[in-house]
Amino acid sequence: MKNLEPLSIDQVSDETKEIFNGLKEKIGNVPNVYATIGNSSKALEGVLELNQTLSEGEFSGKEVETIALSSAQVNECNYCLSAHTTVGKMQGLTEEETVEIRNGEIEDKKLKALSELTKQMVESRGNPDQKLINNFFEVGYNKAALAELIGLIAVNAITNYTNHIAETDIDFPVAPELVHA
Repeated sequence: MKNLEPLSIDQVSDETKEIFNGLKEKIGNVPNVYATIGNSSKALEGVLELNQTLSEGEFSGKEVETIALSSAQVNECNYCLSAHTTVGKMQGLTEEETVEIRNGEIEDKKLKALSELTKQMVESRGNPDQKLINNFFEVGYNKAALAELIGLIAVNAITNYTNHIAETDIDFPVAPELVHA
């Protein structure tokens, strides 16, 4: 028996059915990660609301996806790497840029600073080097963006951890493998 598994609309509470129907209207389906978090309507509602709120803040769609890809890379979440490669391309990133973000070779200075800080925040459990925070501010981000970055890292940790615990089947095109020398 799996620890958690994706649930169909027939298996969930009325509250979760409402959320699933909203996802179907908005994006056309219920991705497996949300069908899995849907074991709890409150967990699913909380994740979706926090993600939606923060995605309307300081960061562009490309930047939100840079945070997600950077977090998923550090947390080795293949599901989220695949999902955010797909969504990143919808937000204007090329597939090559999604790989560059993951391997730390992105040329865009602002995305690079964002990715580096995100990765170190995840790796250090919220204790990054001050030089990375200074660089984040130097490339044009503000304190509101830093506060929202912390929140977006938390949202991504929830989905990354859910996928690890549930061994969620990937229902997106699989992200390219990174080639290590």
